[in-house]
Amino acid sequence: MLPREDFLNRVENRAEIAKVLDKAEQALKTWELVVTDFLSPPVLAEVNQIFGQLTEVQIIPWGGFPQAERKRVGIHREEIPCDVSQMPVVALDIAGNFLFDTATHRDFLGAILGAGVVREKVGDIIVLGERGAQVVVTPEMVDFFESSLVQVRSVPVKTKRIELSDLRVREPKKKEMTTVEASLRLDAIASYGFGLSRSKMADAINNGDVRVNWKEVTQSSHNLKSGDLVSFRGKGRLEIGDISITKKERYRIALTRFV
Repeated sequence: MLPREDFLNRVENRAEIAKVLDKAEQALKTWELVVTDFLSPPVLAEVNQIFGQLTEVQIIPWGGFPQAERKRVGIHREEIPCDVSQMPVVALDIAGNFLFDTATHRDFLGAILGAGVVREKVGDIIVLGERGAQVVVTPEMVDFFESSLVQVRSVPVKTKRIELSDLRVREPKKKEMTTVEASLRLDAIASYGFGLSRSKMADAINNGDVRVNWKEVTQSSHNLKSGDLVSFRGKGRLEIGDISITKKERYRIALTRFV
């Protein structure tokens, strides 16, 4: 059996992680690949942390394409060979003429949830501008989508299944930067990376708008390290790259901002 309570006492997303641990115990008992619903990035971060400590089970996170944020997690015994080809995810095209009534990610998600679909059955939504969007879902939702998702905003749409290879995934826009700081404090590095004053960044951190590796951090003095990912609500993400020490014993930090 897994050390369930020990894991649950160390996570923020306790209810979601409890369901994942249920799936893991099922995988151990049945010797089969067991798959979760779609998980959000904060939950995925905690899943990776937990299962990195386990040897008897392995996980396959997959959202239909490598850059997907929301992913299903396949859980299997180490002795059972599994790969992403066995992960049950499908892609749908939501086609319509949005030239005169532009729809955003929020509009498509709102239409999907308004049709009666729960969020856990839906992965990433790729907005394609005036021609609609594409979405990754669980296979059992395909028929429902095709029959029930018929309008987004004021635009009639037609929803049909497509191959995962037909997803029009765009590379995120990114900007490479370098800063030199006296410390590795979150407020100092993030204020440079996101182009805000340090006081405004400190306020955002205190308000819970900033996460580090998908976990909420409310202390401006939190020290960052190479490989950390800082997400700022509404502003994008900042990846911490190489960190070196200058001759004046300050920190030279490589940053990549994704928008």
